Amino acid sequence: MSQAAQTVPEASVGIRRATADDAAVCGQICYDAFAKVNLDHGFPPDFPSPDVAREVLGMMFSHPGFYCVVAESGGSPIGSNCMDERCSIAGIGPITVNPAGQNLRTGRKLMDAVLRRAEERGFAGVRLVQATFHNRSLALYTTLGFDPRELLSCMQGPAIGKKIEGCAVRPAENADLAACNELCRCIHGHDRAGDLADAIDHGAVVVERHGRITGYSTLVGFFGHTVAETNLDLQAILAAADGFAGPGILVPVRNAELFRWCLAQGLRVVEPLTLMTIGLYNEPAGAYLPSILF
Repeated sequence: MSQAAQTVPEASVGIRRATADDAAVCGQICYDAFAKVNLDHGFPPDFPSPDVAREVLGMMFSHPGFYCVVAESGGSPIGSNCMDERCSIAGIGPITVNPAGQNLRTGRKLMDAVLRRAEERGFAGVRLVQATFHNRSLALYTTLGFDPRELLSCMQGPAIGKKIEGCAVRPAENADLAACNELCRCIHGHDRAGDLADAIDHGAVVVERHGRITGYSTLVGFFGHTVAETNLDLQAILAAADGFAGPGILVPVRNAELFRWCLAQGLRVVEPLTLMTIGLYNEPAGAYLPSILF
């Protein structure tokens, strides 16, 4: 009998802390779960292969800035969940459950585990990005106390390859951290210092206008976030990117000016997503792109 066809008694599902050794099995589950729900709804998988899912979870499971848990039954993992703890706002995901663990409250148990951790650690807020077409996860997160805040469009397409006049985009440096963190605080009411520090040597960029930093991006793509004073600054970052990592960038649809600009540059909508929050949330005072975590 295949793993997907097996049944698991609800009482036998336990939650424990993830280890690096869990990444191989949990990465396969993560790929299978996202591929199934996305393809069932007519959307491409978030991960292009099981190897990519294993690599992502392997990084999270071994990174001291992430709290990761595994759901298991009979000594075997049937799902996992991760929480980014690198700033005052915690970001949850990816959460995935093998079909064998569906309808057994496995997803709720995985969410309860990280939300308890967030409460114990005193985070000002908790956030996640949910696939809008996935009704079950939307219902679960809402019953757990999350509020929908922003409709997002994941967008993908060819590199834009333009230079926005008056804006200079360059690789971020350690000396830029203070200015970037202050910019994030001005726009969101909190910084993402840990996230940004990790990204300095892995593709982070800043944009300068009038001789000062007016925006930054940890990665122009699915797992990176971008903050900018204006749409012009954000457009400069997007226009200078060699491409858009992973499934694409997450564009807040209500920023119609930016959304239209992306469409005009040849980007297409891949899938709809929803930013959801518990706790501290301020209406953004500038332009931004969230990561898939928040």
